[in-house]
Amino acid sequence: MAYGERLQGEYGRLLREASAHFAGKSGVYQTLLNLARRLDEEDIPYAVIGGMALGRHGLARMTEDVDVLMTEEGLAAFQARCVGKGYALAFSGARKTFRDTETQVRIEVITTGEYPGDGKPKPVVFPDPAEVSVEVEGIRVVTLEKLIELKLASGMSAPHRLRDLADVQDLIGALGLPADFAERLDESVRDEYRRLWYTAQDARREADKT
Repeated sequence: MAYGERLQGEYGRLLREASAHFAGKSGVYQTLLNLARRLDEEDIPYAVIGGMALGRHGLARMTEDVDVLMTEEGLAAFQARCVGKGYALAFSGARKTFRDTETQVRIEVITTGEYPGDGKPKPVVFPDPAEVSVEVEGIRVVTLEKLIELKLASGMSAPHRLRDLADVQDLIGALGLPADFAERLDESVRDEYRRLWYTAQDARREADKT
């Protein structure tokens, strides 16, 4: 049974897995460690993005899969060297969606050159992972600036990706990011960052009243 399907069953199981996740002991964390070690061994450049990247930058959030950025060449190498050897296609015909055969956790690969959110051309694009990754506790993770930039571009262009905007607001609050952090981002997303920054300040003031 797939990891996500297991979490949709017994509520107690979900609570136990959530507790393990925030303690760094869940199936998703094990999958992340397995994948990072394997990609390093195969010399395949990568950068963790999505929910697991949030956690590595200081915002813990439950997630059911591992999202990772690769080049097309890196993806091809992963398919050739790793599928059938600890990893499998998540479903028949899949090209960028895999699962760890030990944990059954899904792995989503995003490739350099894709556009976030609605997938349509925009100033913000998924970059080469070698150019935007930093090492955090042995894992290559997309930089905080690029993570926020990608999430803003995604949430601004796709109504079904509003969670990405909420993630940015939560990052602002959790990390105490300043308003002028916007200057580190692509110009196309700066105004949205500033809007979320002011919203985060309002939310903090309301929380302080209670």
